[in-house]
Amino acid sequence: MAHDIWTYRETAAHAAHLDLSGYRVEATDGFAGTVDTHEPTAGRGHVVVDTAPWIPGRRVIVPAGVVTAVDPGTERLHIGCFRQQIEEAPPFDPGPDHDRDDEQPHRMRLVDCCLAFFR
Repeated sequence: MAHDIWTYRETAAHAAHLDLSGYRVEATDGFAGTVDTHEPTAGRGHVVVDTAPWIPGRRVIVPAGVVTAVDPGTERLHIGCFRQQIEEAPPFDPGPDHDRDDEQPHRMRLVDCCLAFFR
């Protein structure tokens, strides 16, 4: 069965019930940033990762399906991709009048990029 990249995996499903803002994001090869915002809704779940200080002034959307584990004790979010994949992801920049609907174009641009996370 294919996995929906916008829904949390069973190993990280409890992430949908937590406020992940401020959690440290750990890629498979090290620190990737901190969670800026979090969308827990199944089918559109994701976190917006602020990559500073590693890449200052940049935010990217990481689909919920890429999250492999959440550790509330240490406030760490583990993702199943490399830092290079985060670096190559399209930037998230919704503009000054941001609302939830502004995320849709960014999500669609990510589909090809994110599918590489599952290869």
